[in-house]
Amino acid sequence: MSTTDTTRKPKFDATTTISSEFGIFGIPLSEQECQLVMLPVPWEVTTSYGKGASNGPRIIRQASEQIDLFDFETKTAYEAGYFMKEISEEINNKSKNFKEIAQKVIHMKTEQSDDQATIDKLTAQVNQASRELTDWVYTETKKILNAGKLFGLVGGDHSTPLGAIKAIAEQHKDGIGVLHIDAHSDTRKAYQGFEQSHASIMYNVMNLPEASRPKKLVQVGIRDFCEEEFDFIKSRSDIKTFFDVPTKQRLLKGESWASIAADIVAELPQKVYISFDIDGLDPRFCPSTGTPVIGGLSTDEVFFLFSTLAASGKQIVGFDLNEVSTGEEEESEWDGNVGARMLYKLCNWSVVTNNKK
Repeated sequence: MSTTDTTRKPKFDATTTISSEFGIFGIPLSEQECQLVMLPVPWEVTTSYGKGASNGPRIIRQASEQIDLFDFETKTAYEAGYFMKEISEEINNKSKNFKEIAQKVIHMKTEQSDDQATIDKLTAQVNQASRELTDWVYTETKKILNAGKLFGLVGGDHSTPLGAIKAIAEQHKDGIGVLHIDAHSDTRKAYQGFEQSHASIMYNVMNLPEASRPKKLVQVGIRDFCEEEFDFIKSRSDIKTFFDVPTKQRLLKGESWASIAADIVAELPQKVYISFDIDGLDPRFCPSTGTPVIGGLSTDEVFFLFSTLAASGKQIVGFDLNEVSTGEEEESEWDGNVGARMLYKLCNWSVVTNNKK
């Protein structure tokens, strides 16, 4: 049965309709009526391998209407209302324009061009555009938070949530932790000269000014990183990384995922922001993602981790979902479907952990 059937949503006014173009999951409520509001960020300027991450918000929204709203774990959490804002064509166009510039830089470096002046000039343009994107995300996030809404971000590449994490960390002065699910550590100081690369998001997050910086970063699924990143992680007492290899070794030796999930949650403070790069999953679940890596988590393991986090009594104060991509195609129905279902769980658990009595 279609999720737009209002008999599935007993607390919604059956006379209220809203175009799916400006909502999500077929929920017929306006932004003002919804407890949770999502910001789509169609940006993929610094990606260097696969492409199509800027299409993530669109394909997730398209797939979202196929989801049955009642959820076995969170029951009718959706009745709080979820809304995704309109996808910004201005941001999308800037992404296309500056990605062309970034690709030129990457090509010149690959070809070992001796025109360093041009490389430096173009790199500076990309870095400036990325800073402006971060400022835009920060401003838009503050608007959503100031309206009293729960917040989610839908990317885009994984560079997109820097401004959002900054805004949420500033809102919660008692401190937040970031639960980072990813194949990559994303702790490079810069990548290919780009200071706000998708490969640098967590380096940038953990080097924000103290008032804007999470007090703990907990990483899960990490299986692709350089020596520089490994050294950075080991140098920081406020970072705990559950690397994929030792995690899988624990499982292969007979330890339960429940035990590992409990260890992960125990590392987090009371307030948690979830930053989810879809390539944290085994690539069979989202094969079009830009930088797939063998190994990783199953959807069931991620769902169990979310439920363990909720059962611990901790509060999800925001989240992002990134790198759901179309690859070389304009459409990717399977990736959009998986992304929509992961996003729905993030929404549900956010509401549940904030509405506990």
